[in-house]
Amino acid sequence: MGIFEEVAAFFERYRGDKYIYGTSEEGRPLYAIRVGHGDAVGISQYSIHAREWVTALLGLEHIRRGVKKGSVWFLPCTNPDGVVLATEGLGAISEAHREFLKKCNICDDFSLWKANIKGVDLNVNFPAKWGMGADNRFEAGPESYVGEFPLCAKESRALAAFTERVRPKFTVSWHTKGEEIYWGFHQPPLRRARDKKIALMLQNVTGYPLKETPNSVGGYKDWCIDTLKIPAFTVEVGRGDLPHPLGRETLDEIVQKNIDAVSRLSEVF
Repeated sequence: MGIFEEVAAFFERYRGDKYIYGTSEEGRPLYAIRVGHGDAVGISQYSIHAREWVTALLGLEHIRRGVKKGSVWFLPCTNPDGVVLATEGLGAISEAHREFLKKCNICDDFSLWKANIKGVDLNVNFPAKWGMGADNRFEAGPESYVGEFPLCAKESRALAAFTERVRPKFTVSWHTKGEEIYWGFHQPPLRRARDKKIALMLQNVTGYPLKETPNSVGGYKDWCIDTLKIPAFTVEVGRGDLPHPLGRETLDEIVQKNIDAVSRLSEVF
């Protein structure tokens, strides 16, 4: 069973509150699963970068773990087309996109692909200093292409709309790799102090150090901080000495270090 199929089967079996908040460029469902009781305090999203598909499996483990306060929406696969491409290859993608993808990629191996099926890197497609990043690209490809305009991609647009409907008190995004926590995005002093306290709590839970990346912009975390003015974090799981893509064999260690992170975040709010 493929990664996306595993997420889909989990969604079908889940007996709690769940929702399809949109579809991908190829029409695959974008799944959201709610855990806990009462008002939603957070959103935890995974696999926005295709080659980082192991985080989808971490998301399923987080759902099984549960939360201690309020409720959290878990979005285990926010880039399903990309995940299918990276894990199953070009033959799993509709013929309408295959020639385009062949032109975008330097080889027939798509295992390191990060973008969506149209070559847009979803995590630089948000309106937060969009297009001003040090590594931004302006042509479709495996990574770093910002898109024609902010939220031009169906997946990033659906994620932003869902977040605005939920109005969470925090968001956390799960990526690979390097075992670091990104937490800042040009916050004013009071919000910066608030957010750093929460980031330090995440550091204590995971053992990962905090890091700032001022030249990285346009991400979901950045937009949440800049537009919604809420604490938002990107957690890079998996050892930095391991090559992309991290496989299933790395999951146990990732889960061990991160299993309590979302539950602890829920307690803060």
